[in-house]
Order: sequence, then C-alpha cells, then structure tokens
Amino acid sequence: MNPHIISKLPNVGTTIFTIMSSLASAHNAINLGQGFPDYSMDDELIQLVTKAMQQGHNQYAHMSGVPVLRQRISDKVQELYAASINPENEITITPGGTYAIYTALATILQKNDEVIVFEPAYDSYIPNIEANGAIAVPVSLHYPDYKINWQSVRQAITAKTKAIIINSPHNPTGKILNEEDINQLNEIVKGTGIFIISDEVYEHLIFDGKKHLSILKYPHLYKRSFVCFSFGKVYHCTGWKIGYCIAPHDLMHEFRKIHQYNCFSCHTPAQYALADFLLHKSAYLQLGETMQKKRDYFFNGMQHTKFKALPSHGSYFQLYSYQNISDEAEIDFAKRLVTEFGVAAIPVSAFYKIPVDNKVVRFCFAKKEDTLQKAIDRLQLI
Repeated sequence: MNPHIISKLPNVGTTIFTIMSSLASAHNAINLGQGFPDYSMDDELIQLVTKAMQQGHNQYAHMSGVPVLRQRISDKVQELYAASINPENEITITPGGTYAIYTALATILQKNDEVIVFEPAYDSYIPNIEANGAIAVPVSLHYPDYKINWQSVRQAITAKTKAIIINSPHNPTGKILNEEDINQLNEIVKGTGIFIISDEVYEHLIFDGKKHLSILKYPHLYKRSFVCFSFGKVYHCTGWKIGYCIAPHDLMHEFRKIHQYNCFSCHTPAQYALADFLLHKSAYLQLGETMQKKRDYFFNGMQHTKFKALPSHGSYFQLYSYQNISDEAEIDFAKRLVTEFGVAAIPVSAFYKIPVDNKVVRFCFAKKEDTLQKAIDRLQLI
C-alpha cells in the first residue's frame, strides 16, 4: 500500500495568477494581471543591501527580526498613526505579508472555528483558513461600489466566529475603509472574543487625498488585532518577500511560537538595508501620489475604450466592467483578452469561493507608462 495524502485543500488547483501569467507568456501579451511593477526598485536600496552583505550581515537574523529594523518600524508607526508600538515584543519581521496573515490565522484557529471574509477577497485568505481546519464564512461586498454591508456581517456571526479579516486598501477592488466602517467594526467586536486580521500591505498606495485608517490608530481595536504589512509593495521589491506583523504583546507571543518553527528568521541583508532606507521618509510618503499618476494615466487612456472603470482609491489595481463589450463569463473573457488582444487581466470571479460573475476584470496599473499605453492601444481595438 502506497502512502496517500488526504488533501487539506481538495478544491484548490493552480491559481488564476499562474494561469493568466502562463497565457500571457505564451502569447507574448502585456501582463496587467499579477500585481508587481515592471520598473526598477530604487538604486540606493540595492546598494544598501549590497553594503549589508559586504559588512558581514549574512548569518541568521534574530527570530523576530533585526532590532534596528523593528525600531525604525516602531518610529514610523508612531509618526504616522500616533501608536506606541514596542519594537521588542509587538513587531515580527516575516517573509512577506501573506506569510504574516497565514501565521496569524495559524496562531488563533482551532478546528471548526469560523472566520468572516469579505469577497471578492485576496486569494490566500480562504485556503489559509481551511488549511488550519477552520471554516471561511464569506460576506459579499456590494457590487458595484463594493461597500461592506455591516448588517450582513452581524448576521454571519455565530458562537464559532473566531476572526474577521479586513483589507484596506482592498485587493482586488481598490476600496478603502472609512470612519463609519471602523465604527461599525468596533460595535460588532466590542465585548466579544473575535480577533481582527488587518491586511494593510497597500497602506501607502492610497489616492485622491484619502487617508489610510490603520487599525493601529484605534487602541480598542488594536488590542484584538494582527496587523500585516509588506515592504515589497512599498519599495517595488516584491521578490524580496519581506513583510512584518504588528500585534499586542500577548498575541505576538503566540504568533512567534508558530513563526519560530516555520520560517525562524528572514533574509538578513535585506533587513539591514530596509532599516536604513526607512530613514528616507519621502520614499513612502510620496508613493501614493506617484501611483495615483499611473492610475490616472491608465484611466484617461481607458476612457477611449468600451471598458467602464469602477472607483479605485488605493492599491495597484482598478476594476473595469466589460458589460458593454461581451456577455462572456469573466474567465472566458479574460482568456480571450490574452489570446486575441495580447493583454492579461484577472477575472474578479476568481476572488470568490463560489464564483460571482459581474462582468468585471482587474487590471494592475503599477507599470511603466509605456507598458500601460501599449495595453491601452490594444484594448481600444475591442
């Protein structure tokens, strides 16, 4: 008898990002699907990581992260969100934001716990929950504005509800939370044992004069929260896979128990380089303005196509309706975009556990203007 794996994720196959990227490569298409820039990261940051290697920072870092990096993160949080975070016991450096989210879920979940997830949702959330023996409870955002129906959230809560995952700026919609959302969330969790997992990897990619409402700003919510961030999204170095989680001491103590037996520590030279680069505040403070110019460039060009833009106030992404073009299912339309017109996008139905087809695709505008213009030129042919 041969060994047999009983899959923890029996319904999971190849991700839509892999499928669309492979199609894009096969058809020499412009890839506006997966969320990564096609332009270079800052030369100084490259020089800093090289310098860190030359200075001998090439062995294991501290399990929770290089101390100077955790201190710089703490300083930044204090300045941006007026939150006093202890760098010693409330911050852990992780190999990316997705890892931080998974580890937070692994820390709190027991078999058959329930976690409320807003759909469309970043595609790792539900597999993360299910791999830990828990149950994802999807709550749909209201199309086409993708607002949260907080009454639906209240109705979804049961005695088994262990956590609510929030994501602002939101992937894939570009939606951001406002003060009313924060108030509603607080009213729902007040007096309960419900945790909050706050995915804030796009914290600096926010547009139109809006403000990022980090959970770190709200002590009454922070006390029950794991707040997850990504350096890759801030400094255009997604391949470095460096992020971090911030949580109160008692929660972080348990988080590190999981972390130390999984990753243990992250790439040491990159941590020293990021610690130095954080001193250049303009690099993250001006990021929203820079990315908004790319969003606006793409938006203005897409005005000359049959696609209809849905509002995006943050992230790398903007959703576009193709209802004026085709009645095809989203996955079929997205594949045809690649094969016939040479542009890759992601069908938003892929961000639901049970696909919801609103005739919407997601484009990533974190690209060079030349790349965006070439894509626009092709999409005008539809």
